[in-house]
Amino acid sequence: MSDSKTVKIVTYQEKYKDFYKSLNQEWIDKYFHMEEEDILKLNNPEQIISEGGAIHFALKNAVPVGVCSLVKLKNHTYDYELSKMGVTARHQGKGIGRRLAQSMIEVARVKGAKTIFLESNRILTPALTLYRSLGFKELEQTSSVYSRSDIQMVLNL
Repeated sequence: MSDSKTVKIVTYQEKYKDFYKSLNQEWIDKYFHMEEEDILKLNNPEQIISEGGAIHFALKNAVPVGVCSLVKLKNHTYDYELSKMGVTARHQGKGIGRRLAQSMIEVARVKGAKTIFLESNRILTPALTLYRSLGFKELEQTSSVYSRSDIQMVLNL
């Protein structure tokens, strides 16, 4: 976990826009394929922020090595969605994903959220282990915009 201490968590800035896409595309392409919803979100990070969400980056030596977003949900049972979290392969397993997720949970609390929703896939075992350790509980699966989604979880704040 030594990397986690030398990593700085920062909020979205225009100069990191390409990293928002590339850091997420790395894991999506490794395990799945890009879907229409991925392309929409990854090409428009500013929309997430303008609609009440947030994006944080993990910087190592001033270079983004991880990212996570918090998307404000409209007309939904839950307040926010923890979305598009990725840490480049070289820096995985060092606590960076945990710090990013915790920073998003704190943003949701500050914004007065009661719940955070997420979707994932059961093959992403390290991610699911992280989510469970943060208090996320599995939900009964409902429809999803992602064909790869086979697990949905919620965190009650």
